[in-house]
Amino acid sequence: MLNTLTSWALVRLEITRALRNRKFLFFSVIYPALLFLIIAGSQSGSDQVDDGSGLSLPAYLMVSMASFGALTAVLMGNSERIAKERESGWVRQLRLTTLPGRGYVLAKTASAAVVSLPSIVVVFVVAAVFKDVRFEAWQWLALTAAIWAGSLCFAALGVAIGYLATGDAVRPITMIVYFGLSLLGGLWMPTTTFPQWLRDVASWLPTRAYAALGQAIETGGAPHAKDVTLLVAYFLLFAGGAAWLYRKDTLKA
Repeated sequence: MLNTLTSWALVRLEITRALRNRKFLFFSVIYPALLFLIIAGSQSGSDQVDDGSGLSLPAYLMVSMASFGALTAVLMGNSERIAKERESGWVRQLRLTTLPGRGYVLAKTASAAVVSLPSIVVVFVVAAVFKDVRFEAWQWLALTAAIWAGSLCFAALGVAIGYLATGDAVRPITMIVYFGLSLLGGLWMPTTTFPQWLRDVASWLPTRAYAALGQAIETGGAPHAKDVTLLVAYFLLFAGGAAWLYRKDTLKA
């Protein structure tokens, strides 16, 4: 019971800190919406993605940029913040409490996911208002829920990177992972533009499965079992690795 209370206290603290960081809010909430307008600016509802899905380019890009925004919020925010906390001694102070390793990882993951929700909603509103993207009410709700839940996978990855890298190295490492996963996962362009060997690689990346969740809902269906399974597997891998790195860092101290 005490461990649970400590975890929830940390979640509330992390949310408050993130909402006070204006630079973080700009890049995680406003930047993806602006990027959507820039990329989709010359596209119309009659322009379709050449992948047989029947999706318009604005609708495809809407899900991609909403996913990209959530990825920005949970991955960039978590990794750099944790690396700085380790150097400042904040994490050492947390070890003096009853908070276990898994509680720390779950608290960081949950708080990052809460902050990612506005980035998803803002992109949806911009797409609906400026590019006339239209879906049924259940699809809007399902899209929001799927993209938000899927971001948990990358929140756990952010925690793992924060414990893996030092304060000086965390930013370049995170940027390589961040842009690499975004590009190869099809968040910036359809993977149908890739050569076949790269498509095969991309099909097993978490960002490709992540984007596919929303695209399946947009076409009126349910997310594919492979994509859901892949994201759950990556989440368990990242969360387990983050918890192990937390315990390893504890033994060093």
